[in-house]
Amino acid sequence: MRQIRTMVNEHKRNEESWPELPLAAWLDTYTTLHMWTQVVGKVRLALSPRMNHWWEVPLYVNARGLTTSAIPYGSGVFEVQFDFIDHRLGIQTSWNQSKALELKPQSVAAFYAEFMSASQSLGINVKIWTMPVEVPNPLRFEQDEQHASYDREFANRFWRVLVSCAQIFEEFRARFIGKSSPVHFFWGSFDLAVTRFSGRRAPEREGADPITREAYSHEVISAGFWPGGGDIKEAAFYAYAAPEPQGFSGEKVQPAKAFYHPQLKEFLLMYDDVRRADSPCDILMSFLQSTYEAGANLGRWNRNELERSSV
Repeated sequence: MRQIRTMVNEHKRNEESWPELPLAAWLDTYTTLHMWTQVVGKVRLALSPRMNHWWEVPLYVNARGLTTSAIPYGSGVFEVQFDFIDHRLGIQTSWNQSKALELKPQSVAAFYAEFMSASQSLGINVKIWTMPVEVPNPLRFEQDEQHASYDREFANRFWRVLVSCAQIFEEFRARFIGKSSPVHFFWGSFDLAVTRFSGRRAPEREGADPITREAYSHEVISAGFWPGGGDIKEAAFYAYAAPEPQGFSGEKVQPAKAFYHPQLKEFLLMYDDVRRADSPCDILMSFLQSTYEAGANLGRWNRNELERSSV
């Protein structure tokens, strides 16, 4: 009986940490939240010092949701946080003033107007480019009445998935002593990612736009979590190498359900295959480690100098 209770409790913990996240069930909330994070993210982008690989852009997973971290403004800083527990957007300043807005079903246009008005009431005046990025058929924030959904349950589920992913990504990142990105959430592509660098510059990408050119100026192996979209009908973990070394697509990686997507040029592991595993953490770590090893070995990375001798 004790063993059965232990198994039941472990299964319950897995369900809490790795909840179901069917794309169709929360797609409207997902697309709306995507635009809301772009509004907030563009404020961070406009006011933050430029960093390599656009690291001044992302948001970060924290104990309540997603945060910008401290954004410099004048002689102080302010922070914006999506709270997916109490479902509020908080703006906190170092000059001891704050605002809290309710996260609720409302259009992107209404959210944009309310957020910018609240920021201005705190003395924060910033102009952003209001055209969304990395989405098909974008609508300017102030004109977007199309995206107006917010399901509290699924917003909270999404955040709980990010929390679980971030913990594993942080452990994976700690095994690497070369240059590595933070574990961060890119609001453009709406994914949580961590990237390792070989230390060598990458060949120039012919015809690349400035964003891509800066993002991939050096050799990288990157992994992350994405809630899905387009040809990928459900949430998935991904891993890729840029530039991709010859033979990478044919490598055998772990777990067995992982596969290479030739159009995306990425290895994918579906979120449901991780969520349903007896040990989701172990399965995910095997995917991160095996895809990294495939890219690093084929790309002739100096692994002795880049990795910890013991993990």
